[in-house]
Amino acid sequence: MVSFAAFWAAQRTANVSMIDLMVYRAEGWTVRNGYDLYSMRATYADLPATYPPFAALLFLPLTLLDVADMRGVATFANLGLLVVLVHLSLRLLGRPLHVPRGAAALGIASFVVWCEPVWTTLRYGQINLLLAALVLWDLTRRPGTRWAGIGIGIAAGIKLTPALFAVFLALCGLVQGWRRLRHTGRTTALWNPWLRQATVATVTFLGTALLSAIVLPHDSRRFWGWALFQSDRVGRTEITDNQSLSGVAARLLHTGDPGWLWMVLAILAAVLGLGVAVAAALAGQRGLPHGTAWAAVACAVTTLLISPISWSHHWVWCLPLLLLLGAEAQRRGSRRWLAGTLLTGLVFCSYALWWVPRDAGSSHPPELHQNGAQMLLSACYPLAGAAFLVVTAVVTRDALRGRGCRRGPGRRETAAGPEAGTVTRAGAQAVAKE
Repeated sequence: MVSFAAFWAAQRTANVSMIDLMVYRAEGWTVRNGYDLYSMRATYADLPATYPPFAALLFLPLTLLDVADMRGVATFANLGLLVVLVHLSLRLLGRPLHVPRGAAALGIASFVVWCEPVWTTLRYGQINLLLAALVLWDLTRRPGTRWAGIGIGIAAGIKLTPALFAVFLALCGLVQGWRRLRHTGRTTALWNPWLRQATVATVTFLGTALLSAIVLPHDSRRFWGWALFQSDRVGRTEITDNQSLSGVAARLLHTGDPGWLWMVLAILAAVLGLGVAVAAALAGQRGLPHGTAWAAVACAVTTLLISPISWSHHWVWCLPLLLLLGAEAQRRGSRRWLAGTLLTGLVFCSYALWWVPRDAGSSHPPELHQNGAQMLLSACYPLAGAAFLVVTAVVTRDALRGRGCRRGPGRRETAAGPEAGTVTRAGAQAVAKE
């Protein structure tokens, strides 16, 4: 509470604009008054609506509050979501700490609230914590839960990028189904919890699009037929705020349009990132500790890398990433892993990407004239994300080669979740006899 109070005071002392929250409110007003959503411009920065129309429907309640109350409620809600996200991250890891999860979530949140992605999320009044919490809520539900996937579908309906998690689940389900088909020869073996979760997520997402089409037919046509393909409406690619591969490529080539280089990097990252995530999820069922967490964070990092625009505050996924690395360092008792965890934490808590010259409003931004050191600083998040994918690949490979990944007869095959890969007592005894 002391940390959150200090954070609240610091935000108010800095007179943060919460500019994105103001755009959300303007979207709600636009829908409420029946105006053209994707012709709207809001705030002094002349910002447009960039999310699907379903998000604008969810922003309608913001119009019921005055600006001061809205900012206070949004800050309070985001601080609560931060605790929820840490709690879900610990649940994803299967409670690696020997203290009550609620107490651990509060203690950890009191520190990570000061890291750059979280600070910037609350500074702008963004919804990143909500989206991450929806996804992790889905991935940590009990195996076999009938409606698992709804959270991912809603998150994708608000902002399209979480839809990659549905692709990840579908790939896991297809690989597992194919393996079962080869083993049993029964086509019924193709269906599994992963595919069900991916299906629920897809149907939920389509439901959000259908609801928007019914309530906002004009805006839905405008978004799916035009605004979706206008990535320049989101922002300029080359500025430091953009912590995706497209931003790295733009600053490397000293151009606002990285073109072919970004496309090549994005395709490679998508293929390799999803491949690593699927392999980690399947290895989790064969004994890889924290396999589901490795898979979930790898999928999130892949999404952030390949997106045309990933602002620095989108990297709130650094929270489960850091907790995963810390849990792995604790499990291994390795100083090298601990040092790697601390170094990664320093990347996200040092605000290093803001050490370079920047001017988002300039017609000749300094980001187009960076030297080598400045390029490294302004690419610190993508570099950390790429390094994490490499570490995930190595950990997964080592686990699949090791005896710990031999699949005993008592091992349960479940959907992605904290219990994926756990072994029943009978199964453990069978493996011991082998």
